[in-house]
Amino acid sequence: MSGAQKSEIGDRMVKRFPLYLRVLREMADRGDIYASGAVVAKALSLDPIVVRKDLSQTGVRGKPRLGFPLNEIINAIENYLGWDAPTEAVLAGAGRLGSALLGYPGFRDQGFKILAAFDVSPKRRSLIAGIPVYPASQITETVRRLKVVLGILTVPADQAQSVADALVAGGVRGIWNFTPVQIAVPPEVIIKREDLAASLAVLSHRLRRGDKGR
Repeated sequence: MSGAQKSEIGDRMVKRFPLYLRVLREMADRGDIYASGAVVAKALSLDPIVVRKDLSQTGVRGKPRLGFPLNEIINAIENYLGWDAPTEAVLAGAGRLGSALLGYPGFRDQGFKILAAFDVSPKRRSLIAGIPVYPASQITETVRRLKVVLGILTVPADQAQSVADALVAGGVRGIWNFTPVQIAVPPEVIIKREDLAASLAVLSHRLRRGDKGR
């Protein structure tokens, strides 16, 4: 198996962990003490073998006929994902999509905090969801001052590369790219691209075929 294939398999596993966390937290709220992989799998319509294998990657050992200690497995997943300590970020592009991300309350559950946003429009330079919005010209110096490691890119396509360059110059090590542009970054910078058009195309195609697959 190639390195790229292993990375893809690892990414698919990591994407399942937030789903596990949601179910496990609901169980904890009900007062449960243990969680079996079979119960989690049933709640998510997943293969129990896959779920047990995924959860074992955290290092927590399940107990026969009981399952995984609930608080321990929740803490272990949060640690595995890096959600047990806050990840601080900045966002570039405070338009409709950027503003929606700034106001999204669910980031708090993932230990994710946006400290600042940037935009070229003076009309957007105020506070959005309590987060200050600065001129785009201040990206590099502000990122460097705040010492953030992650940048979120929601700017128009024609600004994507130059803004990414400014983020990298400020010291970010990862970019969450919501633009349709394949941006160029140094090899040490991680890029995660969210292609909304591609996702919509898949959804539309499945709806037309009547495909209910996940």
